[in-house]
Amino acid sequence: MSERFHFDVDGERLTAFVYAAKKPIGATLLLAHGGSGGQKDRFIVDYANGLAERGVLVVTFDFPFMEHGRRSPDPDDVLQDAYRGAVVAARQCRPKNRLFIGGKSLGGRVAAEVAVEGGEEVADIAGVVVLGYPLHPVGKSTASRAQHLRDLDEPVLIVQGTRDAFGTPDELRRVVAALPEGSELRAVDGGDHSFMVPRRGPHTQESTEAEIQDEIARWMTEICETHEAASRPAPARIATHARAQLRSLRRTARP
Repeated sequence: MSERFHFDVDGERLTAFVYAAKKPIGATLLLAHGGSGGQKDRFIVDYANGLAERGVLVVTFDFPFMEHGRRSPDPDDVLQDAYRGAVVAARQCRPKNRLFIGGKSLGGRVAAEVAVEGGEEVADIAGVVVLGYPLHPVGKSTASRAQHLRDLDEPVLIVQGTRDAFGTPDELRRVVAALPEGSELRAVDGGDHSFMVPRRGPHTQESTEAEIQDEIARWMTEICETHEAASRPAPARIATHARAQLRSLRRTARP
C-alpha cells in the first residue's frame, strides 16, 4: 500500500510514493527507478512492496524526464539535483529512521554519485543499495563506471545478475572488495539486468525476487545494528577498572 506525495526541486514539482513498513526495522530506503521505466514500473513497485513487507519504509520518485514523459534521461546534474531533493523528502517521511539511498540501474548510479559528491543532504546516510549496477554500456566493458563506486565512504550492497549485459558480478568483485566495511555483492544466479531468470532454470522468478528482498532487508538491518552499537556510550567497567587499580596501589603503599 502506497501513498502519493509531491516535492519541489528548483521550482519543479516531482511525484513520489511512500510505502509504509510493516513491523518497522527503523530504516528508510530511497529507491530510484532505472532509465527505461519510472516508479510505476513493475520492478520498482514489486520491490517497494516487498521491502515494506519486510519492515523497510520505502520512498520512490520520478526523475524529471520520467515525470514529463520523455524517453531520454536528463543530464547528470539534473538527475543528481532531483535525487538530492528526493533525499530531503524521504527524510521527512520518518525522521528518526536510518536512511539508505539507492536505486535500479540508472537510479543506483545516480545515488552513488550523490553519495560521493557529499553535502548536508547525504551527510549521515547509512548505506547505498544498488540493484543492477550499470558498470559499462552493453558490449563496451572497457568503458567502466567503477570510479563512482570506488570513491564511496559508505557501505554498499550491490545485487547483480550473472547474465547482466551491463556488468557481471565477476567484473564487480574486485571493486566491491575495496569498498568500505560492510559492503556486499549479491550475485543472482541466471539473472539479467532486471534479475529475470530462465523459466526452465533451477529457481522460479518469484522465489528469486523473494530471496533478493530478504537479503536487502537483512543487510539493512545489520548496518543499522552496527550504527547503533557504534553510537552506544563506553561501558561503565572502565571506571570500575580504574577504581580497582587505585585499591591495588593503596595496598602496595601500606607499611
